[in-house]
Amino acid sequence: MQPLNIYFATITHQTCLLIMPVFSKKKWEMIILKKTKWLSSGLAAALVLSLFGGSVGADSHGDDDAMVRVFHGSPDAPEVDVYVNGDAAVEGAGFEDITDYLELPAGDHEVAIFPAGEGGEGDPVVEETLTVEGGQSYTVAATDLLDNLTLQVVEDDNTVEEGMTKIRVGHLSPGAPGVDVGLIGGDSLFEGAEFFAVTDYLELDPDTYDLEIRAAGTEDQVFDLSGTTLEADTVYSAFAVGEGVDDLNVVLIADAAYTTPDEMPATGMGGASESSVWPLALTMLAGGAVVIIYARKRYAHEA
Repeated sequence: MQPLNIYFATITHQTCLLIMPVFSKKKWEMIILKKTKWLSSGLAAALVLSLFGGSVGADSHGDDDAMVRVFHGSPDAPEVDVYVNGDAAVEGAGFEDITDYLELPAGDHEVAIFPAGEGGEGDPVVEETLTVEGGQSYTVAATDLLDNLTLQVVEDDNTVEEGMTKIRVGHLSPGAPGVDVGLIGGDSLFEGAEFFAVTDYLELDPDTYDLEIRAAGTEDQVFDLSGTTLEADTVYSAFAVGEGVDDLNVVLIADAAYTTPDEMPATGMGGASESSVWPLALTMLAGGAVVIIYARKRYAHEA
């Protein structure tokens, strides 16, 4: 069996921390790398000054604005630049990258995706009209293979009962069968998710869960999610990506929850941190530094 990667994205405002635990029969291992391309200082400035306006990763915004982020979920698509109403908003997004939440005025907006570095010239890979509502948060996922690239718009709900946790699952893997997600050898939490499906959120007690992805309606495991820790007051989106079962990855995005309707979550690059991390996040953003911890997790039953 080929090893599969599981990606845990924990975010500190403008700074992205991707944590992927390496599982072996003996121990967990971690390899720390630095990545500056995705949020280089130039891109950080572009994000701040882009059409979306406002401050990147702002703690709050007006009711007239929406919060929008982009997820690159197409396994064979190149790095891309994202243009909104003709202006560059995101540059150099690679497969499995997720941007910071950015503010976008309510209404209709033309979103076009181009191969990275072409300056928005020529024909876009995909172009669609995005309609957003003020006070709402969205994830726009570039999904499917390059020849059929689609922008899938999903509403985010970063509210949860205090002391609880919440998770949803998105099947964004072309070629993979319908799946169930549940406890290893136990009950299903999500059933019958087909390609393009994003489930409703499920509220759970915070804990560490031994989960698995199974072919729908069977006990056949296709991905091992054992040791998945879901923290209190946190909302998770688990996106299955890759071209089919043999190339399957899971991106687990964590967002700090909020409980009052007039608060927006302090999010960034797919998640948020406590306020004590904010000065560090600003410092790292200024330097364009993104710390990434890579990990590889093998099938539990692999010899």
